[in-house]
Amino acid sequence: MTKKTYATVTGKLSTQIAITSFLIGTILFLLNQLFPKIDELFIIGIFYVLLALFVNGVVVLNLIHHFIFFQNHREYFGVKILLVLANLPIAAGYFYITINRINLFYF
Repeated sequence: MTKKTYATVTGKLSTQIAITSFLIGTILFLLNQLFPKIDELFIIGIFYVLLALFVNGVVVLNLIHHFIFFQNHREYFGVKILLVLANLPIAAGYFYITINRINLFYF
């Protein structure tokens, strides 16, 4: 496998991981909003967020490595990094809405 092929495959995989993370997170969020009395959904969501943070963190570190060492493809990997990091504010928004809906922080 050439360096360029490896870089392209890595970029495609990172995009697939970012989209999959977004879709699973959105499905869990919507299920939690539709069925707020099911506490298991909230617990599953918390564990999913932790798993997604780990997986997306590893992907971002790999992309940063590629960004540094594949200097001819910096723009490509920069866009891929931003795509993966775009899940962070989305997840934070979902978390904020969920926490305010269940009034977890209001005693």
